[in-house]
Amino acid sequence: MATVKKYTTFGEHLRMLRESTGHTLKEVASNIGIDISLLAKIERNKRYPTKQIIKNIAAYFEVDEKELQNEFLSDQIAYKIIDEEADLNILKVAEKKVSYLKTIRNG
Repeated sequence: MATVKKYTTFGEHLRMLRESTGHTLKEVASNIGIDISLLAKIERNKRYPTKQIIKNIAAYFEVDEKELQNEFLSDQIAYKIIDEEADLNILKVAEKKVSYLKTIRNG
């Protein structure tokens, strides 16, 4: 039987990581160098983590930093599309634009 990926927000993913490992908000916040209230807000998607916080979370939980970064960035893209009431075809345009911009930067 195939497994179905459940899509979550970055905050939900972080909370599941924390709870599945039995850590408290206080423990995680202390170990990644942020305030408990900030961690709680990140878990509730009320605040966004910095790149350094994502890096610290990945190191603390021993998970792939790139995966966490992708989770966070995909949230940002999804929220922007929803906020702007944009058509999902914008993703196709953005994909082409990313390819183009990479050639400009690297060329």
